[in-house]
Amino acid sequence: MPAFRRVLLKLSGEALMGEQQYGIDPRIASQIAREVGEIQQLGVQVAIVIGGGNIFRGVAASTKGMDRAQADYMGMLGTVVNALALQDALEQIGVVTRVLTAIEMRSVAEPFIRRRALRHLEKGRIVIFAAGTGNPYFTTDTAAALRAMEMKAEVILKATKVDGIYTADPVTNPTATKFAEITYLEVLEKQLKVMDATAISLCMDNRLPIIVFNLRTPGNMKRAIMGEPIGSTVRS
Repeated sequence: MPAFRRVLLKLSGEALMGEQQYGIDPRIASQIAREVGEIQQLGVQVAIVIGGGNIFRGVAASTKGMDRAQADYMGMLGTVVNALALQDALEQIGVVTRVLTAIEMRSVAEPFIRRRALRHLEKGRIVIFAAGTGNPYFTTDTAAALRAMEMKAEVILKATKVDGIYTADPVTNPTATKFAEITYLEVLEKQLKVMDATAISLCMDNRLPIIVFNLRTPGNMKRAIMGEPIGSTVRS
């Protein structure tokens, strides 16, 4: 029996790269699609927010002299590319999917309308939210927190390359220890790179738990949905 009925899955753009340095690996998109399809078959309503860092990162470009707002808009367009790739992977395995974008582009995706998105979820469709919040200076982490509130999701599932939240980067620091549970305030005070501070604050204000887990371990998404203790959980 699933522990949650409606979830928001946050994927980084880098998740779609696989071992590549840039872009989208169709095999990784297909693997993610299969896992999402599995949890949908359990009767769980799934919304997805995807980043664009595999294509363009606004913050990085702004440090090299580009106008930050302009760079962020370019990053938002990158998330639309990723959303369409994931939609294709999902529909190839027979999962009905809708892409809703915060920046209107009617020929490729629906405009984001909250009530329409809720209706898609209620009808059992996967909903992918693209173009972040539609505003510069906000990350896709903040977009994930915002859309989770709007959709009344019960949890944010943050899929990463590591198996939870650590005291330091476990890749570069072998002495880093993992938190099974941690509070929002601890995340903010310790400046842990789970999600950005705006997203964490939004989740804290609305008591929305965040489960951080390793996407690269097959079956982890389903384990999180079933309520198994995997990764790290952020709650009050």
